[in-house]
Amino acid sequence: MKKILFLGGAPTQIPPIKYALEQGHHVITLDYLPENPGHKLAHKYYNVSTTDKDAVLEVAQAEKIDGIVAYASDPAAPTAAYVAEKMGLPGNPYEAVEILARKDLFRDFLANNNFNVPRSKSFYDESEARAWLDEIGVPAFVKPVDSSGSKGVTHLQNAANFHAAFEHALKFSREKKVVVEEKIVRQGYQVAGDGFVLDGQLVFRCWADEHFDKLCNGLVPIGQTFPTSHNDDLLNQAHNETQRLLTLLKMKTGALNFDFVFSEDGKFYFLELGPRNGGCLIPEVIRYATGVDLIKYTVDAALGLPCAGLEMKPVNGFWSSYMVHAIEDGQYQKLSLSERAKEYIVEQDVQVQPGKQVNVFSGSHDTLGTMILKYPNQETMLDMLDNMERDIRVVVE
Repeated sequence: MKKILFLGGAPTQIPPIKYALEQGHHVITLDYLPENPGHKLAHKYYNVSTTDKDAVLEVAQAEKIDGIVAYASDPAAPTAAYVAEKMGLPGNPYEAVEILARKDLFRDFLANNNFNVPRSKSFYDESEARAWLDEIGVPAFVKPVDSSGSKGVTHLQNAANFHAAFEHALKFSREKKVVVEEKIVRQGYQVAGDGFVLDGQLVFRCWADEHFDKLCNGLVPIGQTFPTSHNDDLLNQAHNETQRLLTLLKMKTGALNFDFVFSEDGKFYFLELGPRNGGCLIPEVIRYATGVDLIKYTVDAALGLPCAGLEMKPVNGFWSSYMVHAIEDGQYQKLSLSERAKEYIVEQDVQVQPGKQVNVFSGSHDTLGTMILKYPNQETMLDMLDNMERDIRVVVE
């Protein structure tokens, strides 16, 4: 039996907790939300913030843990790296993880190492930020340097709305610092997905097209479709640039979550490279689509166990995740499903009860449930995800 500490016990973080328990490990969970369901599964729970590095280190040392995991959590990833580094546990360099987890540090690192990068600067002061916006123009993105789940992000299309966008970003920033960056005009879909690095090498990656709901919020993902529709030449460029980044950062072992785009002229741009597993059921869909279980490998790698058999596998079939959400405020009545949606749904978990007040989808916190679907072909899959209100609709009154 090995002792493993999970930073967080939210619903999205239950899969690795369950896997660790199935393997007979001693599971400890930790965050400041005692009602999170993962804590009820654990052998022990600590009410400590996942971003309080020294408090988490104190718990880890007292418990003599063998491994630490920040599953699907950007804010907790630096803490996991910090604890692993201090205790000599498997993990990645704290400095590297902090760079990946902070948008301002990441953009600076990319620029200093000759990666393609949008014109981007970070500010504590609004007037300085406004002067930079005047230089780069709109459209632009205004976002916190350190939030997750697209919280606090504004796609600014009118400079007159800059003050509200800056204030909105500040609300979601622990550092109280805001990124203002130009928008890259992309070709095709934005790309998401997960990967895994072993001994410094990107041994696995599975990429998807990312979809957003134009009817309520064009910034928060509502699902990912596998495989991605981009061609192999572009994907090879993405793989090579990712490996170059991992080598420069001296990343060693663990899960990665991707967000990137290709510009109209075919250049690759990182948006994010999260040093952790993705949310939105990305690891679960990858397991269906490829047979590769990144949840298992995340736990095993954190405990220093061998990860034999982890290798690149192609996507078999056409799969997607889907975040059930409302496109208007109101009291939840029911979930309306078309006949083909009923046929394609492989997993469904709707967590909202009739009569409950629900809000128009503005962030991951407004997710009402999740689904995994399998489609007959890519054309049907892309058409459904881009117009899902025709097939899956939250009915409110």
